[in-house]
Amino acid sequence: MKFPNYIILLLCLFSASLSCFGQVKNIGLPEVRNYKKLDYRAGTQNWCMDQDANGNMYFANNNGLLQYDGASWRRYALLNTVAVRSLRIDSLGRIYVGGYDEFGYYKANRKGKLEYFSISKLLESSRIKSIDFIWKIHLYQDEVIFQSFSRAYIYKSGKLKILNPVSRFQFSYVVNNQLIFQDKEAGLLEYVNGGLRPLKGTTILNSTEVWGIFPLSNQQLLIGTLDKGMFLYSEGTLSPWKTEANQFMLRNSCLGGVMVGKNNIALNSVLDGIIICDLDGKIIQHINYQQGLQNNTVLSSFIDNKKNLWLGLDNGIAFVNENSPFSFFGFSYNLSTVYASVIHQGNLYVATNQGLFYHSWNSSFRDGNFKIVAGTTGQAWNIQVVNGQLICAHNRGALLISGAKVVKVLNEKGHFGFKSVPNQPNYLVGSTYSGFTLFENSETGYRFKNAISGFDLSVNTFEIDQNNLWLKKDNLMYQLAFNSDLTQFHKVKSYSNFNAINKGIGSVQLLNGIVYFQNKNRFYRFSEEQSLFYEDSKISKIFQYLPQISALSQDKYGNVWYFYKESLGVLRKQNGGGYKNEMAAFSNLSGNLVSNYMSINVINPSDILIGLTDGLAHYNATITNNALQKPQAFIRSFSYPEDTILFGNGGATTESITIPFRANRVRFTFSSPIYENLENVEFSYQLEGFDERWSNWSNSSIKEYTNLREGSYTMNLKVRNSNGVESQVVKVDFRVAPPWYRHALAYLLYVLLFVGCVFFVRNRIQVKIRKNKYYETIEQRRLYLEREAKIRQEQYDLEKEIEKLKNDKLKIKILAKDKELVNNSLQVVKKNKILNGIIHKLKDINADAFDESTKFQFSKLNKSIVKEVNADKSWKDLEKHIKNVHFDFLKRLKEQYPTISPRELDLSTYLLMNMSTKEIAEIMNISTGGVELARYRLRKKLGLNKKENLTGFLMSI
Repeated sequence: MKFPNYIILLLCLFSASLSCFGQVKNIGLPEVRNYKKLDYRAGTQNWCMDQDANGNMYFANNNGLLQYDGASWRRYALLNTVAVRSLRIDSLGRIYVGGYDEFGYYKANRKGKLEYFSISKLLESSRIKSIDFIWKIHLYQDEVIFQSFSRAYIYKSGKLKILNPVSRFQFSYVVNNQLIFQDKEAGLLEYVNGGLRPLKGTTILNSTEVWGIFPLSNQQLLIGTLDKGMFLYSEGTLSPWKTEANQFMLRNSCLGGVMVGKNNIALNSVLDGIIICDLDGKIIQHINYQQGLQNNTVLSSFIDNKKNLWLGLDNGIAFVNENSPFSFFGFSYNLSTVYASVIHQGNLYVATNQGLFYHSWNSSFRDGNFKIVAGTTGQAWNIQVVNGQLICAHNRGALLISGAKVVKVLNEKGHFGFKSVPNQPNYLVGSTYSGFTLFENSETGYRFKNAISGFDLSVNTFEIDQNNLWLKKDNLMYQLAFNSDLTQFHKVKSYSNFNAINKGIGSVQLLNGIVYFQNKNRFYRFSEEQSLFYEDSKISKIFQYLPQISALSQDKYGNVWYFYKESLGVLRKQNGGGYKNEMAAFSNLSGNLVSNYMSINVINPSDILIGLTDGLAHYNATITNNALQKPQAFIRSFSYPEDTILFGNGGATTESITIPFRANRVRFTFSSPIYENLENVEFSYQLEGFDERWSNWSNSSIKEYTNLREGSYTMNLKVRNSNGVESQVVKVDFRVAPPWYRHALAYLLYVLLFVGCVFFVRNRIQVKIRKNKYYETIEQRRLYLEREAKIRQEQYDLEKEIEKLKNDKLKIKILAKDKELVNNSLQVVKKNKILNGIIHKLKDINADAFDESTKFQFSKLNKSIVKEVNADKSWKDLEKHIKNVHFDFLKRLKEQYPTISPRELDLSTYLLMNMSTKEIAEIMNISTGGVELARYRLRKKLGLNKKENLTGFLMSI
């Protein structure tokens, strides 16, 4: 068994090596990316192309030299002219260009900027009146040759020579280390030792223009002419190239081309785009306006360092991703969203949202579109070969297909797909828009048998094991058990989880002939005896490090294809039984896969068909994918307000850059010479000294920083291509100089100033201290004297206070005595009142009725009482003492009311003493009415109204 396996391995390696030599695919079309005039902002026509060591592309354009780095376009104009017709780049990075009456080269200076150096200035203007257009530039041996129609200019070691034609040059080419010119009269001429030698038998080409010469085997040359077709030249003999490619060029006019590897040729045409043929003239690819080019006239073509094809068009530029394992069938082949594909009886059938389409698998896909199978217009969900019969699951029902037509409608219900019943190969179960159907195979083919009752929901994915049909619907896994005659499901059971830990339902699929259930990359099987799910750890282990998958299928080689998010991956089965995971190769398809419909048709390792939302992808697994190699990142430019440095052109200094602080706003642009799937090329960067971590991956190729502080910085950059492969990190070091006030010399000056200030302040403080001590002594003396004077004053004040207190105490004693005397006087007054009352009562007694003795005694008593009353001076003393007691009150009252009379002062005093009206009347010797009148007059003089209390007012004074 080992020997056949070894032979198979050798055959696989041999076929892979062959594919590496001939990358051009004859199935489908490569990715074509068009660049319009508005993209590169220059002229329409692009006459020549080349690529430098950093991967930058250059184009000879009607409006100058164009440079493209994968992220941005730049344009450079020649001296005294606009149009550039030719260019070539040497190993030193010099870009030789030729235009009208001008030729020279661009070279990057120390800042990476391209500077132009004119070579045509070496010509003597007196000898050469006009240079004309330079159409070709050749780096031949140690010479640079600029060719116009009138002459060729040979530049070597800083000197310029002229090579004249026999009559007039047309174009020139380097082939097999030969430099060949076409002369209008002498045919083809070989440049040898500074002269021209005719190639025998080529004068027949004088009536046409040679636009291309290509090397073939056995020293043969293939010569392409503008309007006479293509010729083979060998040992002096010129003969027509009788091939399919030549017929195409005779119809559409040849504009040259380029070798694609060693085995294929890309030929440009005037009228119908470009063809790629083998060395036998068999056309492999044809790419024109209908196949995605924006213009059918191809002026130039070029193979870049990744073996991809660039086309200079009469209006624009095109990039053709030839060096890719993927090619596509899209709108140009009449295909839309693809749900399934299959090969049957020599035809490729494709189920789409518009119907079932077919194309011969064995004939060329170059120009033939897919055709619709008659009667299948509408949504086709699936196409399957079952027991040699082709069945289409269609919106119109289950359709039996033969060739290009529907031969039988098995059932008119809309169907999603079909599965065979294990151990009963003659039965086929179909899933419909409302349940399941059963078909039986007979001698005349499949026929509808019955609908299976018991379940009527629509399901597009299901699997069948020995006893059950399994399907996922609405986040539930359903188990449908057939009865014995397959007419109904006698048991319908649903599950929301496979176990208590791993919550949820993922998918159901068939692996190695066994139905597996998956959730979060953990795989389970179902035990019929125990009626439970149990994990198959061996299968789970295979998927444990993969992204969370949503669906998977196994091809006939044992490879497992899986969907995750919106992307595709494959676990390739290895000879030892293990699996090798591949994800990056399919990243270009991310976002274009059809959700919930996994369409992977593995015909063989070289032919794998994948359904997309906009067509069908063809994948050749044996072709080496150069996109899996590490890309190269460039910090394309570094600019600040005062200058710009370009790194992508070469020549720029790698030394650390110092920028002044006033220009601390920097701008970086990034690039990478990746031209495949540009929308998926992403950059990540980190500015050391500013950013703490790497930035998120982004398509943006520009980053700016403002207000950077002084210090050293390093900009790190890496790029990730569409396949997720990361580049090495590239770096640019620079330093922001500090402002003058934070410079080292400034800090030294600050230190000196600080020391000087400290010294000055120290001296000032010492002087201040001495002055302060002097003033402090004076102040202390002053304070001492003030304190002494204050003490003396306080002693004086204390003595005065003591004296005042003594006087106040004496006054209080006197006042108390006066108050006591007043009280006593009042008592005497009251006594006199009583005595007066007795006198009045005695007057009422009739004394005449008494005897003489009694009468005498009565008279004596009356006289003694009257004498006592008249002799009593207590009232005068009372009045005097009252005024002494209430002196302050009377003084305040007199000050506030100067018009008040002495009589009213006395009344106020009596009221203040709270005497009654009767008492006041007696003291003042007036009637009670007189007292009331006096009170009224006093109220009026004091300005009191009727409601105000007179006594209370007097007490408030």
